[in-house]
Amino acid sequence: MFIEPRGGHGRDVPRRGWIEVVCGSMFSGKTEELIRRLKRAKIARQRVEIFKPALDTRYHVEDVVSHNANSIRSTPVALAQEMLLLAAGSDVVGIDEAQFFDESLIDVCVQLANRGTRVIVAGLDMDFQGQPFGPMPALMAVAEFVTKVHAVCVCCGEIASYSFRVSASEDKILLGETDAYEARCRPCFLAGMQEKAILEATERSKH
Repeated sequence: MFIEPRGGHGRDVPRRGWIEVVCGSMFSGKTEELIRRLKRAKIARQRVEIFKPALDTRYHVEDVVSHNANSIRSTPVALAQEMLLLAAGSDVVGIDEAQFFDESLIDVCVQLANRGTRVIVAGLDMDFQGQPFGPMPALMAVAEFVTKVHAVCVCCGEIASYSFRVSASEDKILLGETDAYEARCRPCFLAGMQEKAILEATERSKH
């Protein structure tokens, strides 16, 4: 369970920054948890800025929206470096879908934390092939707090930590929901990947 750290902002208490990472598969509640923490910060009357990749327009062009339709206003950015200027003066910075940013996001988060900002990052830790995704592994390494959330395997009902792509696309980045992805446990993910490999081999043999 995540124990929310105290952020002292008294007159004689210097601002302390840190990085929190919320990671997991598709449909695991990452964005839900990000929104929950950010809304608590707003209740505490902290200055909050929220960012997401400009390419993510699945639910809303600007808002960060969870699969359960919870939302919070955000600023879409094309480059991670934009956050350094836009987040000036903020107590808390939230970043959703972090895996879609390039490696510069790591330095941006470190800079924000070093200047006293609480940085909360949410993103997929693995891609559709079960490999570490974008800047997420390095962010998890430099973070003070890492929370891995889990989905439910659609095949067997066990805890799921993999995002299995049901569509035929092989693109690294493919925005989609249940039409393109399923949450799966390790055995069901491996079984699905094996089935895909057999189908691909069969198709190649036909040509």
